Amino acid sequence: MFTKFLYLEWKAFTRSASFGSNLAMKILLGFLVAYFTVVFLALGVGTFYLLREMKLDPLVTVNTFLFYYFVVDLVIRLLMQKIPVMNIRPLLVLTFKKPTIVHFSLGKTVLSFFNWVHAFFFLPFSIVLILEGYDVSSVVFWYFGMLALVYCNNFLNILLNNKDNLFVFFIAIVLVLGGCHYYHLFDITQYTFPFFDGLFHTKGLFLVPVLVLIGLYYGTFNYFKNDLYLDAGLSRKNDIAKTEDLTWLNQFGTLGTFLKNDIKLIKRNKRSRTTVIMSVIFLFYGLIFFSSNSHQPQVMRIFAGIFVSGGFLFTFGQFVPSWDSSYYQLMMTQNIPYCGYLSSKWWLIVIGTCISTILASFYLYFGLQVYLTILAGAVYNIGVNSYLVLLGGAYTKTPIDLSTSKGAFGDKKAFNASTMLITLPKLVLPVLLYWAGTSLMNANLGLAFVAIAGIIGFSLRNVVFSWIEKIYKTEKYKTIEAYRQKS
Repeated sequence: MFTKFLYLEWKAFTRSASFGSNLAMKILLGFLVAYFTVVFLALGVGTFYLLREMKLDPLVTVNTFLFYYFVVDLVIRLLMQKIPVMNIRPLLVLTFKKPTIVHFSLGKTVLSFFNWVHAFFFLPFSIVLILEGYDVSSVVFWYFGMLALVYCNNFLNILLNNKDNLFVFFIAIVLVLGGCHYYHLFDITQYTFPFFDGLFHTKGLFLVPVLVLIGLYYGTFNYFKNDLYLDAGLSRKNDIAKTEDLTWLNQFGTLGTFLKNDIKLIKRNKRSRTTVIMSVIFLFYGLIFFSSNSHQPQVMRIFAGIFVSGGFLFTFGQFVPSWDSSYYQLMMTQNIPYCGYLSSKWWLIVIGTCISTILASFYLYFGLQVYLTILAGAVYNIGVNSYLVLLGGAYTKTPIDLSTSKGAFGDKKAFNASTMLITLPKLVLPVLLYWAGTSLMNANLGLAFVAIAGIIGFSLRNVVFSWIEKIYKTEKYKTIEAYRQKS
């Protein structure tokens, strides 16, 4: 039976209208996976010797911070890992048993990159422990405990996927506990360390996470099995419609009409609301680069400036026009100018960038130079990157079903690794401009180069919009055909 499912999954992948773009993206993602595999492998081998050179006990130090390791892992999973996706409805009228469908869907997550990549840290680290004379049986039990905790996070991600409030809660836990630990106000590791250390020193304690894992699996299995009904978990939920006039936007004509539609979309749908949450989280990305104890290269500061001010651009803008895929065909039958449609998306991105830049004013605490870096990044986002995300949308033909957040096994991610990968070309040019300026004179010239590039792009807005509009018209029917597909 599982062979049949694998056959159907392969056919769905190869027959998709976006097969070519998906294949290219998967190849690029393969390089990204290889990179992180090498990073985790290097950490697994080198952590022991690095900590020992710092006069620290490697195993004790790792066990101390494992709490943060697994909480951050869960947050990343909630952010990026997709839950198992299958086209469920056609299978329910065939001779497939429901437990088989659920077991296969959950089993797909076992092979997820977010699970096996941890083995490239824990397995080499465990081997090094054995080579350095640690008790073999204790190391093996400790490793199985870590493996069980990794898969506990896997099934927790599936169970918590619909709980937006819990996602924000976990983010808050990391920030608050991490801050309290850093400033010596409260150290949560004093309470979590005995458990992780006990997995090594206490025989049989590794069974605790194993039993928790078994319980989570069967809890997840029953949760989805009970919703596998056409008239229950997989049915569309009819909500009471709420009308909002937003009449103050009427003064902007056609542009105002599109803006009203986008504002309503963001307020009413989970996926689009998630983009706003992600934009706020992006504001804190600069702390990695701008804090006093940061060891990042100076040239990477503009990288942070681009991300801090461009959170909404990267999360919402990457999915234009996919946000409108459910009614894109209808929209194309109307007398709607492409220029007006694209202008509304562009202005929405510009407004989001400006708001992010204002909210990021707390970076003045780190000095005026830091905030000037964010301002330069904002100008570049408005003048260059805003066009690039719209241009990319002409070739991104992946529909977004805003109703999938209510169905079992639906794709609920508004933010994923593919989205991040697409943004990489938008970050190379400003880094090069900043590097050129700092090499010729100083950091101020580098910021000037980045800002000037944004200003030049803004001044050429009409020319760029005409070019993008032509591309959208060329790709119009391919996009409509791709949006017709549901899988």
